[in-house]
Amino acid sequence: MALTAEQMAAPTAEQRVQQTAAPRAPLASKTVALMAKPRVRLTVEPPGSRVCATVVLTEEPTVAQMEEPTVAQMEEPTVAQTAEQMAAPLAEDSVLARLIAVGRDRFADQYWGQQPLLSPAADLPGGFGALLSADAIDELVSQRGLRTPFLRVAKNGATLPDKAFTAQGGVGAGITDQVSDDRLVQLFADGSTLVLQALHRVWPPILEFCQQLAGELGHPVQANAYVTPPQNQGFSAHYDVHDVFVLQIEGEKQWRIHPPVLESPLRDQPWNDRKSSVEKQAQEPPVLEAVLGPGDCLYLPRGYLHAATALGGVSTHLTLGIHVWTRFALAERVMSQVMRILAGNPAMRASLPLGVDVADATAMRPDIALITAALLDAIEHPDLDQLSDSMLQDARRNQRAAPVGPLRQLRDAEALTDDSAIALRRHLVASIDHTRSGLVVRSRAGDLSVSEADVAPLKTLLSAGTATAGDLGLDLTRRLLLAGLVTLE
Repeated sequence: MALTAEQMAAPTAEQRVQQTAAPRAPLASKTVALMAKPRVRLTVEPPGSRVCATVVLTEEPTVAQMEEPTVAQMEEPTVAQTAEQMAAPLAEDSVLARLIAVGRDRFADQYWGQQPLLSPAADLPGGFGALLSADAIDELVSQRGLRTPFLRVAKNGATLPDKAFTAQGGVGAGITDQVSDDRLVQLFADGSTLVLQALHRVWPPILEFCQQLAGELGHPVQANAYVTPPQNQGFSAHYDVHDVFVLQIEGEKQWRIHPPVLESPLRDQPWNDRKSSVEKQAQEPPVLEAVLGPGDCLYLPRGYLHAATALGGVSTHLTLGIHVWTRFALAERVMSQVMRILAGNPAMRASLPLGVDVADATAMRPDIALITAALLDAIEHPDLDQLSDSMLQDARRNQRAAPVGPLRQLRDAEALTDDSAIALRRHLVASIDHTRSGLVVRSRAGDLSVSEADVAPLKTLLSAGTATAGDLGLDLTRRLLLAGLVTLE
C-alpha cells in the first residue's frame, strides 16, 4: 500500500497562537443553534398556520461602536500590511473552529450532513474581514482581468448572459470575454447580484483558508462570493448538491431555509430537475428565517432549500462549497472494480448456450446464478488498497498544493548550500509508490522518479516536513525544488 503523508511541517509560531476567545456556551435548539441572545420578531400567520420566527442576530451597537473612528483607524493599510495579511497563515490551528460554535465532535455527530447550524459572530473566534472586503471585490472585477466563468451576474433569480457584463480585452489581449467594470457599475446599480466564482484559485487569503479547511474536513472545498445590492434577492429558493458554509462578510442578509425535497442529493440530482417540488416547498413556512450580520456563519447540508435577500445596504457573503465524498461514490468504485474482476474471469466471458432465448429469463436462471455468485464473491473481497489509491488520486486532482513561484524555485535551486533549510510544499499529499517503471514520488505536483537511495531521506522529509539540503543531498534537493515538491524556508 502507498506510504501516504499529508503536509506535516511543524507549525509556525503564529500558527501556535492559542485561541483567546471566551468559552462557548452550549447550544439549545431543535433545528439550529442560536448562540447569542437575539432579538426575535414573531409574525403570527393566519389561523391554522405555523408561527414563523424571524431571528435577528444583529445586536444594538455599544457607545464605543457609535464613536467616530480615529485618524489612525481611517488610514488605508500600507502595501506591506496588505501583503502580510494576504500571505500570512491563519493564527488558528483549526479553521473549522472559526466557522462553528460547537465542538468538532458535536458538529460531526449532530450536524454534518444532517441539519443546519447557525453560529453567531459573538460565539466565534473572529470575523471574516481578512478573507474578503468591498475593496478586494472592486480590485478583482476592475484590475485583475477576470474572465468568465470567474464571474457570473444574476438578477431576479436568473443568471444573465455573459455578454451582458463582458467585453473585449483591448489592445494586446485577443479575448472577448473579459469582465467589463463599466457594465458592472450599471448592472449592480440596477439591482444585479455579482457572483465571484472559484475565489479559492484567485484570491490568496481565501485560497489558504480553503486549503486548510479541506485538509481538516477530508473533502474538497471551493469558494464563491455573492455581492447583492440593497433589498435584492440574487437567486430564488433552490438547493445545492454540496454542503455549504455561508460566511457573512459585510452588510446584512435575510435567509429563509426550508427542509429538503430530496435528502442528500447527488451531483447529478440538481434542484431544477425538481423545480415544481422546490417551488411548492418554498411556499411553506421556513424551518429557519434569520438575518445574518458580519461575522455570522451558517452551515447547510446539501439538499436544504435556501434563498437570501440583502437588507438596508450592499451585502456580501462568502459561500464555501464542500464537495463531499459519498457512500454512493465509493459504491461506484467498488462496482467498477467488481466488473474488472469479472472481466478477468474466463467463466464470465463464456458464451451463453447455443440457441439461447434471451426473452426467456427463466431459461437463463443457471447463468444468472453463476453471475450472482461471482458478483457476491467480488463484492465481499474488494481490493481495499486499490480503492484507497483510486480515491487518493481523485483527492489530489480535486485540490491544488500551496502556490509556488517558478522564478523563485529556479533561483533557490541555483543557490543551494548544505545549510539551506527545506520545507515540504504545503497541501502536497505526497507518497512514495512502487510502480512498474520504478520508485515514484506522487503528489499534487505530479510524479517524480527517484532511486532506492533516495527513499530513506524522502521518508524522513514526508514525516517531519522539514530538512536541510545536506540531509537530502544537494542533487535530490534541486530535483525536489524544480519539481515543486519542496520550498526554501
